[in-house]
Amino acid sequence: MQDIIIVTYFISLTILFLFGSSGFVMIFYYLKHRDKKIERTEVLEEFPPVTIQLPLFNEYYVAGRLIDAACRFDYPRERLEIQILDDSTDETSDIVAERVAFYCRQGFDIKHLRRSSRAGYKAGALKEGLKTARGEFIAMFDADFLPQPSFLKLTLPYFYLDKKIGLVQTRWEHLNRDYSFLTRVQAMALDGHFVIEQNVRNKAGFFINFNGTGGIWRKDCILDSGNWEADTLTEDLDLSYRAQLRGWRFKFLNDVTSPAELPSEINALKSQQFRWTKGAIETARKILPQVWKSRLPFEKKVHATFHLSNNIVFPFILVAGILNVPLVFIKHQGGYELYFTIMAIFVFAFLGSFFFYLYSQKDVYQDWQKRML
Repeated sequence: MQDIIIVTYFISLTILFLFGSSGFVMIFYYLKHRDKKIERTEVLEEFPPVTIQLPLFNEYYVAGRLIDAACRFDYPRERLEIQILDDSTDETSDIVAERVAFYCRQGFDIKHLRRSSRAGYKAGALKEGLKTARGEFIAMFDADFLPQPSFLKLTLPYFYLDKKIGLVQTRWEHLNRDYSFLTRVQAMALDGHFVIEQNVRNKAGFFINFNGTGGIWRKDCILDSGNWEADTLTEDLDLSYRAQLRGWRFKFLNDVTSPAELPSEINALKSQQFRWTKGAIETARKILPQVWKSRLPFEKKVHATFHLSNNIVFPFILVAGILNVPLVFIKHQGGYELYFTIMAIFVFAFLGSFFFYLYSQKDVYQDWQKRML
C-alpha cells in the first residue's frame, strides 16, 4: 500500500512539476521579448463599418450601463452598428428595450435582437447576430465590461498592418480590484494570464486566444474559420485555435485595456471557473488532434498543448494534497529516503509561478510591491 501511495504521489508531483516549470518558460520568453514593440499604424486612415455585439442573459443591474458605454464610442455614428443579443428571461429585456428606443431616437443604428430559444447559448447568440451584422469588424463585450470611448480607434489600426490579422485582443482592467481579498486574487491571476501568457505568446509567435470579450474580430476571419460553434463551453478559445490553424494571425495589446468588474461573490466565481475549466478541457479534446496533425513547428505544438491542457493540474493538486497526510507517517517509518529527496526538488518548480505573477505586476503597475503583499 505504501508503494502505491508513493508512486501515485510521485506521478502527481511530476505532472505539477511539468506545468509549474512552464512558468519559468514564460518568464524566459518574457525577458527575451519584453522590449519588442508591437508594430502599428499611428492613425486610423479610414473608418470601416463596425458592429458591436453585446450578448446578455439576465444582466438586470448592468445592461443599461453597458449599452450607454457602447453608444459613447468615439467613432462616426453612421459607420457603427450595435447589436444587443438579448437571451434574458427576466426584466433585463425591458431595460434593453428602453435604452434601445432612447438611442434610436438619437440616431444610433442599435438593434435589440431576441431569439425564440437559447440554442447554442452565447455562441448561438453571436452566430445569429453575425447573420445580419453589417460591420466589416465585430467587437464584443460582456455585460460586466465598460469599454472606453477610444477602443475602436486604438484597435482598428492593427488590422491594416496585414490582411491576415483576424483578431485584436485587449488586456482586461479591473474596476473593483480592491473590493475584497477575493477580487484581488482574481485580479492578480488574470494579470498573469494577460501580461505574461497572452503578451509573451503573441510576441514569441505562439497561439493566443480571444478572451470572449474586450476584443475585435475581422468578420471574414470568423466566417472563414467555421463561425461560432456551441460544442464547447469556451467557444472563444475554440474559434481562436480554429482561426490560427487556418493561418489567421492575432494581436494582443498589453497597453490598451478594457475595464470590467470581477465576480465579487464566491458562487459567481465558482460558476465562472467551472465554465472556463470544463470548456478548456472540451476544447483541448476537440482541437489538440488538429494541432498535432498540422504543419506547425514542434515548439508551437508543445506550447499549444500546455496552453489548452493546463487545467488538468487541478485533479493532481487534489491528489497530492490528500496524500500528504499518509506520506508524513511513511516518511517517519523510513525506507524511502531517495524518493523524498527527489520529490523535494519538485518544490522549485513552484518558484516559476511566483516569478510569473511577480513580473505580471511589475510590468504594468508602479505599486507592484504593494500588490504582491
